Amino acid sequence: MKNSLLTPLICLVSGVAWGQGANLTGQVVDPAGRPVIGASVVEKGTNNGTATGGDGRFTLRTRTAAPRLVISSLGYVTQEVASTEAASIKLAESSTSLDAVQVVGSRSVNRSVTDSPSPVDIIDIREVTAKTGQLDVNQLLQFVAPSFNSNRQTGADGADHVDPASLRGLGPDQTLVLVNGKRWHQSALVNLFGSRGRGNTGTDLNTIPAASIERIEILRDGASAQYGSDAIAGVINIVLKTSVNELTANANYGAYTAKYRFDDKTFDGGNFNANLNYGVGVGKGGFVNATVDFNQRQHTQRANVPAPDDIQRRQYGDPKASNTSAYLNSKLPISENIYGYLFGGVNFRKGEAYAYTRFPTVLDDDDNPIPNPRSNPTLYPNGFDPIITSSLTDAHGVAGVRGTFGGFDVDLSNGFGSNRFHYGVDNTLNATLGAASPRSFDAGGFQLQQNVVNLDASRSFKTVLEGLNVAVGSEYRREWYSLFAGEEGSYRKYPGALNDRAAGSQGFPGFQPRNEVNASRNNFSLYADAELDVTKSFLVALATRSENYSDFGSIVTGKVATRLKLNENFSLRGTASTGFRAPSLAQINFNTVFTNVVGGKPVDILLDRNNGAVSRAVGIPALKQERSQSASVGFTGRVGSVLNFTVDGYYIHIKDRIVLTGTFADDDDKIGPILQSLSVGQAQFFANAISTDTWGLDAVLSNSSAVGTGRLTTTLAANLNRLLIVGNAKTTPGLAGKEEIFFGVREQAFVKASAPPYKVNLTFDYSLGRFGALVRFVQFGHVLLYDYNTERNAYRDRLTTDVALSYSLTNQLRLSVGASNLFNQYPDFFNPQVTENGGAWDAVQMGSNGRFLFAKLQFRVSK
Repeated sequence: MKNSLLTPLICLVSGVAWGQGANLTGQVVDPAGRPVIGASVVEKGTNNGTATGGDGRFTLRTRTAAPRLVISSLGYVTQEVASTEAASIKLAESSTSLDAVQVVGSRSVNRSVTDSPSPVDIIDIREVTAKTGQLDVNQLLQFVAPSFNSNRQTGADGADHVDPASLRGLGPDQTLVLVNGKRWHQSALVNLFGSRGRGNTGTDLNTIPAASIERIEILRDGASAQYGSDAIAGVINIVLKTSVNELTANANYGAYTAKYRFDDKTFDGGNFNANLNYGVGVGKGGFVNATVDFNQRQHTQRANVPAPDDIQRRQYGDPKASNTSAYLNSKLPISENIYGYLFGGVNFRKGEAYAYTRFPTVLDDDDNPIPNPRSNPTLYPNGFDPIITSSLTDAHGVAGVRGTFGGFDVDLSNGFGSNRFHYGVDNTLNATLGAASPRSFDAGGFQLQQNVVNLDASRSFKTVLEGLNVAVGSEYRREWYSLFAGEEGSYRKYPGALNDRAAGSQGFPGFQPRNEVNASRNNFSLYADAELDVTKSFLVALATRSENYSDFGSIVTGKVATRLKLNENFSLRGTASTGFRAPSLAQINFNTVFTNVVGGKPVDILLDRNNGAVSRAVGIPALKQERSQSASVGFTGRVGSVLNFTVDGYYIHIKDRIVLTGTFADDDDKIGPILQSLSVGQAQFFANAISTDTWGLDAVLSNSSAVGTGRLTTTLAANLNRLLIVGNAKTTPGLAGKEEIFFGVREQAFVKASAPPYKVNLTFDYSLGRFGALVRFVQFGHVLLYDYNTERNAYRDRLTTDVALSYSLTNQLRLSVGASNLFNQYPDFFNPQVTENGGAWDAVQMGSNGRFLFAKLQFRVSK
């Protein structure tokens, strides 16, 4: 009865609101009268908006009697106009430092993204989140930015709780992450398993709620000379919201409809998100904008697929996780030319991920069933599924002051960030304690902290040729890394009748006192860059940077870039640069004994620290920085109002990449006696073992045009990427002849699988009055991995389809429903006994959860 009354009421309210509107057309141009492409046009006080097409024109069906429009575009001052002024709207360029919009890749306040000599993607988060089912930043970027790749892992220890992500097929730690242009801290986690990021650290983008983000800028170009270590693949700059007097609230829910499962559930992996954002003005041009966000994600279950006889895990799928975040962004005027700023936030995450099943019996060497020495029939008659729990606390804050002094735009800031990862193990036991064992343990963890002080100054000289911008600056960074032990029962082998059994908590042995580390280092850098408009058509940019690390010395990098406008509709651009990435403190110091399952048999593996006893015994040298040389060349342009396009080819050579080696067994003639003395079955290390070449192509084509009385925006974006390992892996003299073990075909395949060889995104986005529809096709290229038997696991190409429909119930309330992976596509199946994570799939391509159905309510109101 309630539903029968509600439906006509909604239709009545919507119909009345529809009747109030009218079609409004206009054009947005720059100061020279040229059309501004992609400018945002929003009816003030509503969630109703559109974007300008290739000719700068727009059509918007308004919803209020006397509408006012808010027009914004990168590099221009936001403008508010009455509907009577919409025929021709001229935007002013951002000319003052206090109001400038900085785009990553350039320190010129007068440079727009279309003028950049380097390829930059701009992703409007409000537009993306309104029309897709993805809720966290990694998954949003996975499906809208072809050069970005991220997959959820399962059975990968810490990587189950922190999604590794990569740009242009390189490592997660080879992309620098900035927030509001300031260096952000990395995660304390080192990825040990999974198909992406093995041996790498990276930045946990999911600690930043999407609701707090205005846009994300992706600089797809080497930028170490501009921004420092880690920017080999590029830079991701997250720009926080600056809106004032506007309240936005969102409630989202979705769940998976699994095609393959063995229980009777129709849906699983329920994902709920709710957030609130509001900003207030402070003084003249200042603001405080705050966001609170909560996200709850449930387990998915994809075990026993497709062959029950091959099962080695009763639980396999996405981990359970809850995220609570609070973020703030502010600008506080001090005087007419000086302001202070404060931004950052905190994220609390709780996670639960299943480890490999400990069955009640196992097979001996003659294939006869015997009691499992890693289980206990009294505590667990049917065996058990250990649960690895995580408690993550992530926080970062930046405070600074910025202003104009003597014609220079000067920025002084200090930022401090921390990522703490604490493990627990539930539903487990210590086998050496027998039936007296506890069933849960504190397993210890690790923490990374970073403090960064920046002083930057830039100035524009408009009378030097057609314009010169000069920037200089310095950065002092101090980092701390610690690893702390768990409780005794999580790692100890207790004396007694069961002393021959594996020590510590099953599923995840705790960190031991001998693993504990407290390490730190500092870094000081100086940089300078200049951008010169030689003519109105020809730009040249140069940058250089010198860095000194307390633990391995100094390095100098450089970059040159150019852009040539052949006419108003076509430009050529190119860059060449050198870069570097310092080994993270985690890679230098992380060490542990963890359990892996190979062919259904658990084995304890020692991951020795870089200067540990085993590493020294086999001659593993101290880690040094990775060095890179990269180049890109491309063109941008438009064909009238029909088509806009950018095409960029790139080459990246990286020397001395840091990788996680293969495993050496305790019967090895070199390492075996040492491993036997430590009661571990295998060992592996961090080493600068390989060099790689990456060749690729990025292409983006877009069109926005009127279709009937509505507007259709079509976007085709593609990344083609090929990574080659140059020469043979570099082993130590003590391991000569063991290259296949040190870094063989299986480990090499994991490096190459950081991204499919191509990913293509075709999106159709149509709006008509209060109605909107989006259809998106994403083609993922094939991925080749090798299992534990070094057999090929060739994951063939896959095409996923996303559909979303939206309707504005009122001027302030919008409902969206849709499906991601509408046709329930999965990667190819393989034998769970020999895959990396013990399931029918590795973590590749679009993931292994199937169709995701979602609904969203979005509320937006402004004064």
